[in-house]
Amino acid sequence: MKAQVIQTFGNPSVFQIQDLPTPEVIPGHVLIQVKATSVNPIDAKVRSGFVPAVAPEFPAVLHGDVAGVVCAVGEGVSKFQVGDEVYGCAGGFKGTTGGALAEYMLADADLLAHKPKNLSMEEAAAIPLVAITAWEALFNRGKLAPGQNILIHAATGGVGHVAIQLAKWAGAKVYTTASTNEKLKIGARLGADVAINYREESVQDYVQKYTNGKGFDIVFDTVGGENLDRSFEAAALHGTVLAIAARSTHDLSPLHSKGLSLHVTFMLLKILNKESRKEYGEILEKITNIIEDGKLRPLLDPNIFTFDEVSKAHEHLESGKAIGKIVLVNKW
Repeated sequence: MKAQVIQTFGNPSVFQIQDLPTPEVIPGHVLIQVKATSVNPIDAKVRSGFVPAVAPEFPAVLHGDVAGVVCAVGEGVSKFQVGDEVYGCAGGFKGTTGGALAEYMLADADLLAHKPKNLSMEEAAAIPLVAITAWEALFNRGKLAPGQNILIHAATGGVGHVAIQLAKWAGAKVYTTASTNEKLKIGARLGADVAINYREESVQDYVQKYTNGKGFDIVFDTVGGENLDRSFEAAALHGTVLAIAARSTHDLSPLHSKGLSLHVTFMLLKILNKESRKEYGEILEKITNIIEDGKLRPLLDPNIFTFDEVSKAHEHLESGKAIGKIVLVNKW
């Protein structure tokens, strides 16, 4: 089979097309004919060597998100059959059986779910990592409840745009931030009750304007760095801050003075821990139902790439100019 492979860490030019043996199916796994994948920030971090602890061994096939068709089923797998359309975040990291940047991908069945019938393969490939991350943060960690107000940063980001829709589905009042009028309009279209231009309004200003100075019950920071400090500032007394990018140093005195809870979600942990993988397949089955009910849609960047163009896809991600998810289609 053809695959995009890296032999060393580096910039996007390190990808090389190689012929590899097609994987043989093993117990508990299925073999997927890959139709599409998407690139997430963690994929670029793995490629660059920023997170070597979660990188697969060289030669490495990267990318976790996959959408495709089951072409072989391993012993012990009962929920999938040959011909099923599936999606998941199921490889490209340490301890997995190969990434999605290939014609075929061997995947742990516990990490997969049936693809939503009302999504294309390209749309489905954009969903798994970001939807699981948003679900873990909002519901498993944040315990988001109907009627709460939540501020979600980065309306058009991968996790942000899904979190807006899931929070709205859950009955919350949703506020979001973005940097341009175009992105604010997208945030509103996704379901946000209020979209805030953070370049024009300070945290103090919008907390006063929308919460009478009390702050938000939950703040979901999908950005990290200095924005995590702004999230502490925006949270209400005894509020909750959710983070997915916390590899940074911060003054925690605002947490103390407000009695805040801080929850960090690192989505890969349950992929790296095989005993926890089933939880992600179960979350994705719930996501499938929400999508088929018309309550969630992926936001795709207008630039669609082929597997031959993976270097360009990574460059586009790292440019910071993408809106929504960057998808790659298998034309091999």
